[in-house]
Amino acid sequence: MKIALDPYMFRALPIDDMVRTVAELGYQYIELSPRDEFMPFFLHPRADDERIAQLKNALRTRGIALSSVLPLYKWSSPDETERQAAVRYWKRMIEITADLECPLMNSEFNGRPERAAESEAAFRRSMEELLPLFEREGIALNLEAHPDDFCEENTPAVDLVRAINKPWVNYLYCAPHSFHLSGASEVGADIAAMMRYAGDKLRHVHIADSFNHKGSSGLRYILNPPGTTARIHQHLDIDQGEVDWDAFFAGLRELNFDGVATACVFAWEERARESSAFMLNRIAKGTPRAVRVLAGGSAVTSIRPAGMQRST
Repeated sequence: MKIALDPYMFRALPIDDMVRTVAELGYQYIELSPRDEFMPFFLHPRADDERIAQLKNALRTRGIALSSVLPLYKWSSPDETERQAAVRYWKRMIEITADLECPLMNSEFNGRPERAAESEAAFRRSMEELLPLFEREGIALNLEAHPDDFCEENTPAVDLVRAINKPWVNYLYCAPHSFHLSGASEVGADIAAMMRYAGDKLRHVHIADSFNHKGSSGLRYILNPPGTTARIHQHLDIDQGEVDWDAFFAGLRELNFDGVATACVFAWEERARESSAFMLNRIAKGTPRAVRVLAGGSAVTSIRPAGMQRST
């Protein structure tokens, strides 16, 4: 298993400094998340050849690899103009990911929960356009359910992933979403059961803590106006919230999980270094099979699925 850092809390640093910081913290892998000057949220990528080369050189110099690239675009929008724009953004970001020699992209379903059927139809249209490009470039794809997407719960999300019917399209379980993934009617979150349902499609996990927003008879958070459909969750350090970490790590062991685990805490920019260092050590303790940085560096192993090669 590989431990990566989502460096979003370090996004204000220039690319070289961000990569250096990640290396100093002891990580060997980065999951590249949105940065305004490279890959902004919901907009066309900004990275040009020079900026791509800058990132590649920084990674090479520091002995760091990209585990994955995580763009967010509105590819499931019921608005066809918006969907088509998102597909254009995706096509460019797939090209950039290939140039970065990264074999994996992660993303969310997006869309609107109140227009779930229309959003799923839009998602499938986007998949029809993009799957051949992923396959041509030899880039795998992991998808996660997210609060306020057209698909917010674990079981239907896994089913949607399976329905794509590609061995290189798999599922990402996001621990801080656990209380949303379990469904509105479930007071808690049976993490082990949700992981077990994903089974061999579970290839990536995002690790951060969160509070159970459904606790205290639904009064853990009081939102106004009454009846608002707003969703809430956190990305905290492990043990700062209510995620059952014993069940989480036991679930990974039960499945012999050998994918990527990304530390994705966003809550503590004022102590980003301390938080990121803590998360690396805490994840490694829970996952003894994790790959760590070795003294003097070590060879980086590709995570491209067996039998999937980039076309030349």
